[in-house]
Amino acid sequence: MSIVTNPDLPLPPPRFTDAEHLASSIIEKLTYQVGKNSIVAQPHDWLRAIILAIRDRIIDNWMESTTRTYEAGSKRVYYLSLEFLIGRLLRDSISNLELVDQINEAMGKLGVDLAEIAQLEPDAALGNGGLGRLAACFMESMATVDIPAYGYGIRYVNGLFRQEIADGWQVELPENWLAHGNPWEFHRRESSYEIYFGGKVDIIEQRGAEPKYVWKPAERMMAEAYDTPVVGWRANRVNTLRLWSAEPIDPILLDKFNAGDHIGALQESTKAETLTRVLYPADANPAGQELRLRQEYFFSSASLQDILRRHMQQFNDIKLLPEKVAIHLNDTHPAVSVIEMMRLLIDIYGVEFDEAWELTVATFGYTNHTLLPEALETWPVPLFERLFPRHMQLIYAVNAKILLHARKEAGASDEAIRQISLIDEGGERRVRMGNIAFLGSHSINGVSALHTELMKDTVFYNLHRLHPDRINNKTNGITPRRWLKECNPKLTALIRETIGDDFLDDAEKLQALNDVAEDSSFQERFEAVKRENKVRLSNLVGERLGTRIDPNAMFDIQIKRIHEYKRQLLNIIEAVALYDQIRSHPEMDWVPRVKFFAGKAAPSYHNAKLIIKLANDVARVINNDPSVRGLLKIIFVPNYNVSTAEVMIPAADLSEQISTAGMEASGTGNMKFAINGALTIGTLDGANVEMRDWVGAENIVIFGLTADEVDEARAKGHNPREIIEGSKELSQALSAISSGVFSHDDPGRYTELVGGLYDHDWFMVAADFDAYAAAQREVDAIWNDKPAWNVKAIRNTARMGWFSSDRAIREYARDIWRV
Repeated sequence: MSIVTNPDLPLPPPRFTDAEHLASSIIEKLTYQVGKNSIVAQPHDWLRAIILAIRDRIIDNWMESTTRTYEAGSKRVYYLSLEFLIGRLLRDSISNLELVDQINEAMGKLGVDLAEIAQLEPDAALGNGGLGRLAACFMESMATVDIPAYGYGIRYVNGLFRQEIADGWQVELPENWLAHGNPWEFHRRESSYEIYFGGKVDIIEQRGAEPKYVWKPAERMMAEAYDTPVVGWRANRVNTLRLWSAEPIDPILLDKFNAGDHIGALQESTKAETLTRVLYPADANPAGQELRLRQEYFFSSASLQDILRRHMQQFNDIKLLPEKVAIHLNDTHPAVSVIEMMRLLIDIYGVEFDEAWELTVATFGYTNHTLLPEALETWPVPLFERLFPRHMQLIYAVNAKILLHARKEAGASDEAIRQISLIDEGGERRVRMGNIAFLGSHSINGVSALHTELMKDTVFYNLHRLHPDRINNKTNGITPRRWLKECNPKLTALIRETIGDDFLDDAEKLQALNDVAEDSSFQERFEAVKRENKVRLSNLVGERLGTRIDPNAMFDIQIKRIHEYKRQLLNIIEAVALYDQIRSHPEMDWVPRVKFFAGKAAPSYHNAKLIIKLANDVARVINNDPSVRGLLKIIFVPNYNVSTAEVMIPAADLSEQISTAGMEASGTGNMKFAINGALTIGTLDGANVEMRDWVGAENIVIFGLTADEVDEARAKGHNPREIIEGSKELSQALSAISSGVFSHDDPGRYTELVGGLYDHDWFMVAADFDAYAAAQREVDAIWNDKPAWNVKAIRNTARMGWFSSDRAIREYARDIWRV
């Protein structure tokens, strides 16, 4: 059946945005799309109706943005990321549409509490931590600064996992965020593509031409698109987040079903359903490794097929690809896209190999997020070749081209050749995804000044020598809309009243707050806002954990993925040492302090899960010891996500950014805390270095070894046992932990964890302990001088505007994407 459309038919008029029309629209959605009237409607019914009414207003801008891009023939950015930690979208969308007052008035007319309803929206379980939240901030900023863009990822049914704490241990449960549907998204059935796995490659000889390679796959499934509009500030542009869901080509094999093999009849559905169910399936076993690799190829292939289809549909010239398309790889997870692009250009679009490589390199950019070699991803060659036989051929062909150039034209040594190769030959032969991403991109960027320089000297040393013009720095940023305006409305109102509204469009205009930092009246109001935010967090802790905390205490917060290099362990050990000091010296004037922890550990990461258990064991003992007199409490907040962060970050007095120097690429939590008026205690790692430069060394508390000193200590083989035995506080704290003071049910629970500090202390926990403890006492001294503390807190907010993701995106657009 063909459908004839008339392009001259007018579009419907834009939806009205006054309170009366919004209220009417919400009732209409409640009636005709939810199927309820206001008398029987439940809170979740109201939530859906409100979202649908707001979505209508977004669509008007979405259509206009798309039409504007198409008619101008603009270059588009395509941002490929395995994670997009977008959080709740309702409040974000209302704010960026500038409908906050109107929607509140409309809900007042309807007698519905918007704040209460908005809390029902589930957090989209599409990410894990900083990588995914950065991608979400970047999508919002691309729309804000008017860059046409698509984000591409996976529509996970369960995402990472929902964390519960049972007897102090992390328990992983499915995160059923899609259980009741997602009213923000649009299913695009027409945007579906076949994805292949396995099989063989046939060679077809062609007279007078290069042979043609045809991939004959053993497995096929469909990738189907779901689109979510991403609204920029003041709805300047609305871009698209396109997420892929795996669907079987044959949902049920009827011959097997009718033969009684009911499970076998559904095997294709099961395979497809499994592929997009969970983010980062545990890869401690071969099946988990294969599933992760399948996920990465699945979304990469679907995205590239979609990009090339759109490009050819509009421009009909594959050679214009770098002029009209910029594809960006957010870490190594989508690195297989480089080889998939080669396959599509050569096998589908008939481009010669050398030209295909030139087009590929000119089109791709790559952001590296880690200095940990194991995080660059490598895959066993047999696994890769079994799943992707054609891609393995192309990897060998590209490798030959690269290595011949490196040997003949760059004079690379044998060792350099080994490091540059796309195949790691040391032991089990493995495909190096980091090398593929680097060599297949014209730009490779780090995410802080320190990280970028370390990349050149460590993980990409030989690749940088081969291509010294490719590595550049783009320091991370955060969207001030989500991480100041929306999560901290009281502070935003105070700032607007004090310096006006210019900072809403240009975060660097926050600098005007420097003029009032020492004004006692402003300090009092700033401190009052902080206390309100602390009361809100105290209430959340009371509701979730049943624990009472004093909002007058210092709120000391470390929230991030649980990992040994992020050194939650250092924080816990210092808490144990402080506990001993408070009990031993009750006559001293101790600062009341609440130490908050939150974050998830990878399911197969034993030590990270043990650190969570230790935090909860220490909390149980300290929080119930009357001799502490409430001067110290430890709180582990379960199931850390974006919505929880939006409550915890504005309430923080002290931000813990204490990773081992040289191991945190950048961090963005450090930026979120500081812009909300928290002081940072941290090492000179990642973006902490640049933050110190911007906020002033006097307004941040820095301690510990530098990255160079860490490298030197490791190279010389430092003696952690000697360090521990030379520190009375550290040795006593470790003795208490290892001897079972905090684990009466299992006295040996932490013996190996503590033993690792004595044996090698790779993450420099013992090496930095005394400096960290001294820095914490420096923090106490500042806290006791409230005017001094307030000045430093205000200056942190005033001087963090440069760390906006708007600035970062403008740099990407100018230097990498050429948009």
